[in-house]
Amino acid sequence: MFVLEVTYTAPLDRVDARLDDHVAWLDAQYEAGVFIASGRKQPRDGGIILAVGDDRAAMERLVATDPFHVDELCTYRITEFLATKVAPQLAAYQQQLTG
Repeated sequence: MFVLEVTYTAPLDRVDARLDDHVAWLDAQYEAGVFIASGRKQPRDGGIILAVGDDRAAMERLVATDPFHVDELCTYRITEFLATKVAPQLAAYQQQLTG
């Protein structure tokens, strides 16, 4: 599982100009089953996305397609973790430690 931290590097008016495209990109990732939660940070200097997947390189390629990233409006910090303890609603995403 991954925590994707978005940090804006451009003024909010430029971010807002691409917001509809970013939301469409988010929607496509939800539909594909990759994203399970997302939202703005407070204060509004970026956002957080909770994503599922086993391949960091694939996640890096995916975030490179975000319109915010394509237009150099943000940076991404990708943190991978093993979700070994989850709420019952997230049982499908629980992971096991190996080795």
